[in-house]
Amino acid sequence: MSNRRSFLKTVGAVSAGAGLLSPHIFNDEEIYKGVEVADKNEFRLTILQTTDVHCQVHTHDELFWENDKIVFRKTGGYAHFATYLKKQRKANKNLFLMDTGDMFQGSELSVKTTGKAISPILNALDYDLYLPGNWEVIYGKKEMQRLLGGLHGPKVCANMYHDLGEGKRGDHIFPPYHIWHTNGVKIGFLGYTDHLVPIRQSPNYSKGIIYTKPEENVAHYVDVLRNQEQCDFLMIVAHMGLSQQIHLSNLEVSKGVDYILGGDTHERVRKPIQGKYAKVVEPGAFGSFCGRLELTFKDGKVIKHEYHLDEITVSKYKEDIEIKSLVNQLESPYFADISRVVGYSSVPLYRYFVIENTIDTMILDGLRWKLPEIDIVLSNGFRFCPPRSTPDATGNIPITNGFIYDMLPVDSYIRIGKVTGRQIKEWLEKELNNVFAKDAAKRFGGWVTKFNGMIVKFYAFREEGQRVESVTIGGKILNPEKVYSIAACERDGDPADMICRVRNVMEPKNLPYSLHENMRDYLKASSPVKPMPKRNAIALDAPETLLSQVYGVDYQFH
Repeated sequence: MSNRRSFLKTVGAVSAGAGLLSPHIFNDEEIYKGVEVADKNEFRLTILQTTDVHCQVHTHDELFWENDKIVFRKTGGYAHFATYLKKQRKANKNLFLMDTGDMFQGSELSVKTTGKAISPILNALDYDLYLPGNWEVIYGKKEMQRLLGGLHGPKVCANMYHDLGEGKRGDHIFPPYHIWHTNGVKIGFLGYTDHLVPIRQSPNYSKGIIYTKPEENVAHYVDVLRNQEQCDFLMIVAHMGLSQQIHLSNLEVSKGVDYILGGDTHERVRKPIQGKYAKVVEPGAFGSFCGRLELTFKDGKVIKHEYHLDEITVSKYKEDIEIKSLVNQLESPYFADISRVVGYSSVPLYRYFVIENTIDTMILDGLRWKLPEIDIVLSNGFRFCPPRSTPDATGNIPITNGFIYDMLPVDSYIRIGKVTGRQIKEWLEKELNNVFAKDAAKRFGGWVTKFNGMIVKFYAFREEGQRVESVTIGGKILNPEKVYSIAACERDGDPADMICRVRNVMEPKNLPYSLHENMRDYLKASSPVKPMPKRNAIALDAPETLLSQVYGVDYQFH
């Protein structure tokens, strides 16, 4: 018995740091071999979390930052995840699987089927709980309700309400919490999604929904779950972004919360971030990872908890035949169009760096190719889209029609207009604050907006309104009184005189072609493209390779 306890202690110590060293130190059999509990009153619960898969149903290239270099590995795909899941269920009698949002947006398959092709896959994997993410509203409120309603597992969200009109708040759209009762203990899950959805997403998507800040009712539901329901362990499941989740963990309303299992910003937390009242984790994106929280109970109390970020590496987990067949069946009507090659890149395509990246550089190059007379072209600071780095027989990296949907799931028309230099400066300050605000509660989930035709030098970590050091347009310093032309995508529901959150744009006009059409035309004329970042945005106090907007805590993205 003493040898077994010594072994368990050693495995626990090594496992706690394994995520920081290598995802391949142990395989599943090595992790669990001989790890039976030593006391009949002890037992282990396993909680698995996926998030931000963004409809990436297949294996894909994934980017890792190792030894200060980019490394690519093949990860993800629901068929590979199914094999991982079977191993986990075999090793863990008491297992709970959840997805915390952005399930139905992010690929051509999702767009062509308005998300419906994803539901059968999730149901086949037998998830136990769901939380709506910020993109679940992409097809509108009613479609969101139908999509989530079609999932077999329960749904939670404590800060989404029916809008009764004139600002009147109705009932919750989904129950605020869920309780897992297993092996004589109660585990409470309290759900929150991003209250900034009506600002971050196109406003029309979330019509009919009222969102509230989590802090308005967290304390109430913690009290209900702890004292009325008498939960033995309490977690907030969230889709708010790592900065917002850390902020929530430091508020007194979260007293009584053990963990915040988060999502939205695609961060890879390998070691839980300790807030004042709760630990915070987030398990990456695109199905490349699964978060695994192990809870050991004795006499109804948690005596140990360990967190691991498991990489769904395809070389480690073979495809499950049934899930592979289901995915292929759902995709088959659209496969020819999804896999159609529309161009090539000579460099890997990715979107992980905060300031500039190759995917958005390619989008900007395409806009510049079509609109050479426009002073500034813009690309929103999106995070979604897995990398693409594997060349085909040509020696270049194929860009498929499906990958254009991965980059730009919403095919918007291009909108042009005119703004003053003063408007540009004010807009830049607001956009930079959305990314780098000192107050984590003010940070939006996206990266720095990308641009071509303008060079901006800025300080990421200065005070609000004091970040922009200089702006150069066409080789000349920004003139506050001068009028400049801009182009970006239209957002559904924005005022006609708004472009990429720039307000009061003069002479706005939608062009008769969309971003997808423009990208296909550009690739047809210019392939292979080489979209290397041009250093149009230069941070004077942060590296070009900045991979996270989170700072001030013990965390590094890799």
